[in-house]
Parts: sequence; C-alpha cells; structure tokens
Amino acid sequence: MRFRSLRRLCVPLLASTLLLACTAQPPPFAQLSGMLLDVRLDEVSGLAASRVHEDVLWMLDDGGNDGRLFAVGSRGGLRATFRVAGVAKTDWEDIAAFELDGRRYLLVADTGDNGGLRRSLQLHVIEEPASLDEAAQRAPLRPAWSIVFRWPDGARDCEAVAVDAQRGEILLVSKKRTPPELFALPLRPRDNDVQVARRLGVLAGVPVPDAEALRANPRMARIRHQVTAADIAPDGRRLAVMTYNEVLLYRRRGEESWDRAVARKPVVHDLPWLPQAEALGWDAAGRGLFATGEFAPAPLLYLNPGPGTSAAVGD
Repeated sequence: MRFRSLRRLCVPLLASTLLLACTAQPPPFAQLSGMLLDVRLDEVSGLAASRVHEDVLWMLDDGGNDGRLFAVGSRGGLRATFRVAGVAKTDWEDIAAFELDGRRYLLVADTGDNGGLRRSLQLHVIEEPASLDEAAQRAPLRPAWSIVFRWPDGARDCEAVAVDAQRGEILLVSKKRTPPELFALPLRPRDNDVQVARRLGVLAGVPVPDAEALRANPRMARIRHQVTAADIAPDGRRLAVMTYNEVLLYRRRGEESWDRAVARKPVVHDLPWLPQAEALGWDAAGRGLFATGEFAPAPLLYLNPGPGTSAAVGD
C-alpha cells in the first residue's frame, strides 16, 4: 500500500522534473557581451548599432573631448576612430543610426546642458562611413545637414535622443524633469532657421524614489531614475528608454503617435550595475539592445527584452 502511494506521488513529480528539464528556460534580461578596455572609451555617452558594418557599434563621448566617433565591436574592441569636422562640440550626449532615402546616417546629439544655460542646441546628421580602414579614418567626417533648435519654454538638460525615420521625426526626452518630457523635431526641416522643439507629453511609468530611498540618500535617490539614453527599434514600433537604474520599453500600436504610446505603462526591466549608465541602442536586427556606462573599463551588456515587447504583439 505504501509502495502504491509512493508511486502515485513520485510519478507526477518525475514528470514535472522531466518537463522542466526539457523546457528551454528564458534567457536573462542582461548578458555580458564584452568589455570596453580602451582608455579612449572612458566617457561613452551614446551608442548606436551600425546599419552598414556587421557587428559594429558607433559610440561617442561627451564634453571636454575632441569631436570624434568610435567604431567598436560587439565584444568591446575599438576598431576605428573618426574625427568630425565642421562642428563645435559642447556636450555630445547621444547618437542614433537610421536609414533615409537609401542612405545610412548617424545623428549626433549635442544636447547636454547640466547647468541649464544653453539658449540653443545642435543635432548633426552624418553619413555613415562605408569603410573602417586606416585610409578612411584619415578623412574627417562632415555633417550632411545640421539642425539648430531650442526648447519652447526655457533651457533643460537632455541626454536621450532617438530617430523615427519612417515618420520623419526626432524624439528627445528631458533628463531632470519629473516625469520626463517627450519632445519632437522634424528630421529634415524645411529651412535653416532655429527650430522649436514641440512638446508631445510626458513618459508614463518612470519609477520614482520611495520614502526609504529618499531617507537613505536623497541626492542619489533623485538621480537614479533620470533618463540618460533612448533609441527606436529599426521596425519603428518600439522605444527603449534608459535611466541609471532601469530600461523602459514603450510600443506603438498601429499608426498611433509616440505621445500616445508613451502615455501607457511601459515594460520595465531593472538594469544590472553599470558605471554611470548613459549609452543604449537597439541591435541592427531589432532583437535586443546594447548598453554600457561612462567609465572604462566598463561592461558592454546585451539586453534581451523578451517576446512580450515584439512589435507584432497587440498591433
């Protein structure tokens, strides 16, 4: 009798164990892709996956350094450095890769403003280099076009810029406002006048510090949820936004505008530790994201957002 009872108990347990063993476990959200060890990558503030070169990420650093773009492999090795000529560099904070009219471009966002003092800011669109060899690196890159803009109601800091080439739109997210604000600019303005960023709304679901965190360290509690990077997936449906502490994923439904998409609660993933996380970009296929921080050596992470954020779901 005992044997039969034991058998009745063990058979389901064994079946459950075999089922778990045969079922593929979902990959972790964050995986280590490589390490940034080169000292020239000490202040990376933006990254974007190349649309021309396989397995290449474009990176830039922020204020205080020469105007330059770095081509970096997905394992973190520096493959090429290009000088950018014909532009002033105040505080470069993000970079985006996109395709328009059959050409591949990089948008450099000179939008940092820690002191809230800048009256105008610049975005520079540069055609992506066709070659990464030494001869190509000797020729400086120059903008195909630049956009000078201002905010509609006074200065603000911005480190997160994304390009929606399908809609002809540049999205900008403020850093220090709570909740973060979303603005838009035309990707190809009709004139060379100073553009005025158009406020679309605010981002829903961005975490705020709780009372315990505010008591423990008020300054750090307020900083850790500030937005530091953003990127739109190649399918034009998904917007990834990074703070120092997490990654938020928003998705457009059908042909709706981005202001409606970001008004819904996003999918939120906690971000593993990164030294001042400020660089985020979708891979060229739009399956996942690369992320890194501002100090070298720094880990280069690959983030798997999971099937729940696919553009096909819920459209």
